[in-house]
Amino acid sequence: MYFAAVALTILSGVLYAAGKHELGSLSSDVCRYGGMLCDSPHYVLVVAILAAVWGKFVSMR
Repeated sequence: MYFAAVALTILSGVLYAAGKHELGSLSSDVCRYGGMLCDSPHYVLVVAILAAVWGKFVSMR
């Protein structure tokens, strides 16, 4: 689950950069497939945090 949290955090960063048009021509491609997420990348970040919390919860001993 930690792997999913890290992957979602990286995805959130990519979507944020694409939303700010910092990825050059790649920004338009990324935002075409994830339009709403380019406008609000914090949604993905919240899911990443929830995945990390869930991973911590299920790994408790």
